[in-house]
Amino acid sequence: MRTIAILGATGSVGASTLDLIRRNRAEWRVEALTANCRAEELAALAREFGAQIAVVGDESCLPALREALAGSGIEAAAGARALVEAASRPVDLTLAAIVGCAGLAPVMAAIEQGGTIALANKEALVSAGEVMTAAVAKHGATLLPVDSEHNAIFQCLQGHDLAEVRTITLTASGGPFRTWSAERIAAATPAQAVAHPNWDMGAKISVDSATMFNKGLELIEAHHLFPVGLDSLRILIHPQSVVHSLVEYCDGSTLAQLGPADMRVPIASCLAWPRRMGTPMATLDLASIGSLSFEPPDETRFPATRIAREAAQAGGSAPAVLNAANEVAVAAFLAGKIAFSEIAVMVERVLATGNQPPAPRSLDEVLAVDAVARARARETLAVV
Repeated sequence: MRTIAILGATGSVGASTLDLIRRNRAEWRVEALTANCRAEELAALAREFGAQIAVVGDESCLPALREALAGSGIEAAAGARALVEAASRPVDLTLAAIVGCAGLAPVMAAIEQGGTIALANKEALVSAGEVMTAAVAKHGATLLPVDSEHNAIFQCLQGHDLAEVRTITLTASGGPFRTWSAERIAAATPAQAVAHPNWDMGAKISVDSATMFNKGLELIEAHHLFPVGLDSLRILIHPQSVVHSLVEYCDGSTLAQLGPADMRVPIASCLAWPRRMGTPMATLDLASIGSLSFEPPDETRFPATRIAREAAQAGGSAPAVLNAANEVAVAAFLAGKIAFSEIAVMVERVLATGNQPPAPRSLDEVLAVDAVARARARETLAVV
């Protein structure tokens, strides 16, 4: 029996992970579950899986969590420090699925234990790529990518040398506005932006997919996970979301990983690594799908991938600033404060505002850069 801590248990990735564990109960013991709030749901999951501790990030939700866990013997805790302590527990696998920069400190805490981390929080590597990869090397930790694209690349690279790679291509569905005109995109509503055509995801990541910032963040994440050089990383629009990414080798061979648009597939890859495990997914029926199409990204209507690549090329603190500004901009859009098309405008303005801080060398410095960038982004809201 293996032990697991799930950081972000009530989100879509957490729910998919628990679904797989539920189907393989004899193989897993759940040590810790966390959520931002959703106390009753978290408590129900903690009871179902016999977790040792349940943690809410929002301290105001602790009374509700304690009430829901009364008599269970399960420890209840709250706050940023409690999240870090939960992530620090020695387990066989930590599933890191807290959305945004809020997941950075818990991920670093798990890395410092020298264990295996299944990473679904792309913002952590975007904001703290050099700091995080250095910590992985120092503590002998293992990072397994959960994002479907990076997991696909990871699978295609198995048994091969990065020096043999010519290009790595991240695929993107193009989001719900792929065929829309620029004028129609500008008027898109939050409800339209979160209605992804292929994937069932949370609001923030769904908006990122609609703007294509999700793919920009994934480009930066891939840059750290698979250091083949930015010039060898590409993005390709693939509306069917069947081919999840491709790796081209120096001999001209290209390997691709295909599968349904269901996060249980890449999660299962991480849970069972270095082996395989069964999932409830139906066999991929290419005949019924009929055809697979591909097209280059349109960086005129969707400038996010260009902005992200430029931030990656600039290096230093630019990727952390990009991530922080995007989080503020997406929250403002979802709250009805800015238009959809203003998300990219706002992010680019924050990146262009003044001299960026030097490259962060520690977690504290990453968080300081993040705080400064968020303050700049909030100031930019007044002029967008």
